[in-house]
Amino acid sequence: MSGMVILVGAGAAIFTGVTLIVVTVASASFDRAGVAKGLSAIDQVYAAGQAGPADEAFGERVVTPLGARMVRIGRALTPASGVERLRRWLDFAGNPAYWTIDRVYEVKGLGLIGLAVCGGLLGSLLGGLPAVIVGGVLGAALGANLPDLVIYDLGYRRQEAVRRSLPDILDTLTVSVEAGLGFDAALAQVTHYGRGPMASEFARTLQEIQLGMSRVDALRRLAQRTTVVELKTFCALMVQATELGIPVAKVLREQAKEMRVRRRQRAEELAQKVPVKILFPLVFCLFPSLFIVVLGPGVINILHSGLFK
Repeated sequence: MSGMVILVGAGAAIFTGVTLIVVTVASASFDRAGVAKGLSAIDQVYAAGQAGPADEAFGERVVTPLGARMVRIGRALTPASGVERLRRWLDFAGNPAYWTIDRVYEVKGLGLIGLAVCGGLLGSLLGGLPAVIVGGVLGAALGANLPDLVIYDLGYRRQEAVRRSLPDILDTLTVSVEAGLGFDAALAQVTHYGRGPMASEFARTLQEIQLGMSRVDALRRLAQRTTVVELKTFCALMVQATELGIPVAKVLREQAKEMRVRRRQRAEELAQKVPVKILFPLVFCLFPSLFIVVLGPGVINILHSGLFK
């Protein structure tokens, strides 16, 4: 009977945690500001079937204070040095939609409480009070650090995509500039026809230039938003060429040539790592199965032959 009660309580706690997460994610629409918030208010007034005052009151009374409390918990969990690192990795990840600093703090607080409860319930099913404490501590640690791991993974994948697409983007820039376009016009062509993270980064750089920022400052900001050494080098050379008056077409041609060489060298490096990476799966997974298939019938025949009787 007690085991059934524990299982029911664990299920209810998990359902409550999932419900809180869903409600918090849904509350992202309440955080929009500026023109988007004004348009949302207009739609709510004139559109049929939209949320009424009761829903808005529920959001103001329950969802907004809960989100603010989770943000405070997440901010308390993050050290002062971790805020700048988190903001930098959000830039590396391309600043995903709705993933602001406060939203990350909110998810941290929810993860801390929700996974701590789940870990404690799991520990209660496996053992006594020590298991409950260990499960709660491990769940809280995992919930507090899981958003950081997700953002780090997103940033790493995006930077790898930038590294792979950079040589092709530079080839396009070189062809466009040598055809008679200026550097800004070549960036516009790349952002219009290009796809992927590298085109998005150049689009942001072009927007900053169009809004009044100098090309040098925009390229320096681009270098700060990436971990790709090749892109940092390209930005530094373009800054130097702009300041010294060196022809941009010549710089782009040399950089495109060097990027192609680096891509070929990187492919050769990855190819050389393949034998080492497949060694352990080969020894521990393939060879035992192969030995069983090849030597198994022989061993069975020897056992049936009576030599060991």
